[in-house]
Amino acid sequence: MREPLSKKIVEIKPSGIRKFFDMVSEMPDAISLGVGEPDFDTPWRIREEGIYSLERGRTFYTSNSGLKELKTEIGKYLQRKINVSYDPNSEIIVTVGGSEGIDIALRAMLDPGDEVLIPQPSYVSYLPCTILANGTPVVISLKEENDFKLTAEELEAAITPKTKLLVLPFPNNPTGAIMTREDLEPVAEVVKKHDLYVLSDEIYSELTYGCDHVSIAALPGMRDRTLVINGFSKGFAMTGWRLGYICGQKHIAEQMLKIHQFAIMCAPTNSQYAAIEGLRNCDDEVQQMRTAYNQRRRYLLHEFGKMGLSCFEPFGAFYVFPSIKEFGMTSEEFATRLLDEEKVAAVPGTAFGECGEGFLRVSYAYSLDDLKEAIGRLGRFVERLRSC
Repeated sequence: MREPLSKKIVEIKPSGIRKFFDMVSEMPDAISLGVGEPDFDTPWRIREEGIYSLERGRTFYTSNSGLKELKTEIGKYLQRKINVSYDPNSEIIVTVGGSEGIDIALRAMLDPGDEVLIPQPSYVSYLPCTILANGTPVVISLKEENDFKLTAEELEAAITPKTKLLVLPFPNNPTGAIMTREDLEPVAEVVKKHDLYVLSDEIYSELTYGCDHVSIAALPGMRDRTLVINGFSKGFAMTGWRLGYICGQKHIAEQMLKIHQFAIMCAPTNSQYAAIEGLRNCDDEVQQMRTAYNQRRRYLLHEFGKMGLSCFEPFGAFYVFPSIKEFGMTSEEFATRLLDEEKVAAVPGTAFGECGEGFLRVSYAYSLDDLKEAIGRLGRFVERLRSC
């Protein structure tokens, strides 16, 4: 029989995150610190509105780009949060999670051979989605000594005549790194100098600690060069509702919408009604979750310091990225042994790119009780390794 599968698909590796998730699901006594999912319930106001929309029979398709009422609220939210204005009628598309936004942006913008600059360590989807869109991924390895931020010098060195798009994944998964306005300004100048575009994944924008999130789209000359991806999964604890959005200039949004129309039709209707309530009335609940995450973040950093485990201080998302280089084993080996010997699951840094070797992603989207138990087990494991 003829081979039924695409060579391109076969050659793409499955997610390294899911591998450890599947392993821990078969260990009932294991503690997982591996999945980036809030442990909070979706705020009741949002759930109630979702239920109410079903009770009212709002189970129909919405317009392809989403409910106008929701797009209007997204526009108000972004004006308030990042000081960038988008036309709800032509520049905002409601998507099935932020992940769909990544996919349709790359497919709309790339021709075969176009290069996409992808700073790593970063979210696992950017590179395979670039390949699926017939683009050529070019990895920029971020450095711990720079707090895993992208520098203008690193960006400049990676640009070629084929470069078209820069992925900007901040606040960052897996490192927790952020980029301030001072960090972004020189990067924006390089982008403008080389006539590039930016895909700015800001899904963790509500989860920054000690400073407000800054979008590169808000910098002079960058609004129409930037596609902003965001959503409700992380900041609003709505992972299962599968709702996100992508914003950008009309010329690009029109083409992304065509892909969305043919592949998806529209995002879930009751999720859209629920999200309207979240944007209008849930600032307090988001703040409460952010405060809890910050408490957990500071706890983990303190405990890593006590056990002598090197870890730079992250100021975003809900991950820490400690170094395990001192133990002379790969990240995969360390994570596997930690799971086997202490029943604690964390994700090897290499799941987020080869430059993640020597690091471990630990999520603090878990209760303090779980974190305390897991840290105790990790401490025993580290002590055992050092005594060998």
